[in-house]
Amino acid sequence: MTTGHVFIATSTDGCIARTDGGLDWLDIAGIEAEEHGFDAFLASVDGVVMGRGTYEKVLEFDGDWPYSKPVIDLSRTLTDRDIPTRLQNTVQVSNLAPRAVMENLSDQGWTRAYIDGGKVIQSFLRENLIQDMILTRIPVLLGGGVPLFGPLDGDIALVHQTTRSFASGLVTSTYKIDR
Repeated sequence: MTTGHVFIATSTDGCIARTDGGLDWLDIAGIEAEEHGFDAFLASVDGVVMGRGTYEKVLEFDGDWPYSKPVIDLSRTLTDRDIPTRLQNTVQVSNLAPRAVMENLSDQGWTRAYIDGGKVIQSFLRENLIQDMILTRIPVLLGGGVPLFGPLDGDIALVHQTTRSFASGLVTSTYKIDR
């Protein structure tokens, strides 16, 4: 079956967005000049599975759509008709549960999927569908916001693989899910 892989940034206090969904805190001086491994990570996956909130936030970004690979937008309310014409060859809407999504992607020939968005990551973790996570901590405390991790049915053991720090203050750690 297709394996799930996470690459995401959090504030140092574990938030992926402000309470209102804002991401302005990601604009740290010097961050644009550094290579943090995202391009290599994206090259290693067949496509992206993200939630509706993440999809809508990416639509707000300045510039072109950032993904050339297929994107599956998990939503219970959107349909493929809601996708802008310019993205209809790239973005597909699905209302399938996590395991069914991964089985469907396997049937399509995907081997590795980039899993993005807090609630989607949480649901895929609960279903034991994440193989590893690359977590980048941004040197800022938000004091509240949207947490990356939420309630779980039990502990999920992580095996530390690597940690790398950057001049901008970012710290990236890679963890394998210990099954």
